Amino acid sequence: MLHTMRWFGPHDPVSLFDIRQAGCAGVVTALHQLPVGVEWPVAEIQARQQLIAADNATHAPLHWAVVESLPVHEAIKKGLPEREQYIANYQASLRNLAACGVRTVCYNFMPVLDWSRTNVRFEMPDGSRALRFVWQDFAVFDLCILKRPGAEAAYEPAVAEAARQQFAAMSPAAIADLSNTVLLGLPGSEEAFELAGFQQLLDEYADIDAAALRANLHYFIQQVAPVAQEVGVNLCIHPDDPPYPLLGLPRVMSTGDDIAALLAACEVPANGLTFCTGSLGVRVDNDLPTLARQFGPRIHFVHLRATKREDNPRNFHEADHLAGDVDMYAVVRELLLEEQRRAAAGQVDSTLPMRPDHGHQMLDDLKKTTYPGYSAIGRLRGLAELRGLEYAIGRELAAVS
Repeated sequence: MLHTMRWFGPHDPVSLFDIRQAGCAGVVTALHQLPVGVEWPVAEIQARQQLIAADNATHAPLHWAVVESLPVHEAIKKGLPEREQYIANYQASLRNLAACGVRTVCYNFMPVLDWSRTNVRFEMPDGSRALRFVWQDFAVFDLCILKRPGAEAAYEPAVAEAARQQFAAMSPAAIADLSNTVLLGLPGSEEAFELAGFQQLLDEYADIDAAALRANLHYFIQQVAPVAQEVGVNLCIHPDDPPYPLLGLPRVMSTGDDIAALLAACEVPANGLTFCTGSLGVRVDNDLPTLARQFGPRIHFVHLRATKREDNPRNFHEADHLAGDVDMYAVVRELLLEEQRRAAAGQVDSTLPMRPDHGHQMLDDLKKTTYPGYSAIGRLRGLAELRGLEYAIGRELAAVS
């Protein structure tokens, strides 16, 4: 696989040299400075490429391998009339990226919130810090901080009562910390939602159920995937994170059936999947090796991380990359077999770009301010473990071929 790391641009505390020294050849990044929905100009794309490649003449080369993400405007998700202009901008961005040689574009279709956690400093047994989601903590935010109308129906009575008791005992600082964590927005960026006005964003989805959101997603992909196919760009949707509804918002990319429906909605090879083992692995009914085998030809990008479900299976935390509930050996084996199949068929894009998704804050990074999940050393550890696993499986497959 092509080893990559996510980089959030010039203000990222992790430098391009850090990514080089981790052993990566590819960079996963985006033009975060541009407003969501605008066309990405060629000049801006080229400027980012030049920044990434600036030291290639004297050091191990890096290139912009994957866009993560080219965000989908909320008007598209909500199916508003103005979505047509935003879709046209998206198509233009794909053409511009292709003209610059960037061939893989990751996106998601989660309404309002890009992801959700309730703790970004959960202490692991070794003293490192991980990301965690606790259902009761989320209920505290929903019921007692946001006070969303109708939220009661989303929680078991025992959970709702425990959440109220928990809230009554929380300090103002703890309440603020939980609220800020839930409203963190895009992982690794400095964007965040404000509590004031957040309910209005949710209200705009009041009449959009899962069927309507799915229809809007399929309409979107039917407009953009043919353009991607035409210009040689692979589109790959990221699964929901976590993969179940939150805050009354529908989620439509959480299961194998969801993936199959999207791929069937536009059957061009460019309409593909970001195979995120962490997001999909939160659900016990997602058999990851089977999904990797089933959708292998349409997997265009890989996120490898392991989540660990807790006693309450709605609670989970980010485990070490080779631990948790993900059978990482079986998943990586399926992905390497898919690469072999592509190479045997003569595909030019037989190598899958992969990044070690998230990582524990550890060692010297504990003394630094880092983006949650995106500190350097934890991802370096994860990549080292994954590269060793990949190497061993590769030797195994070579021996039996």
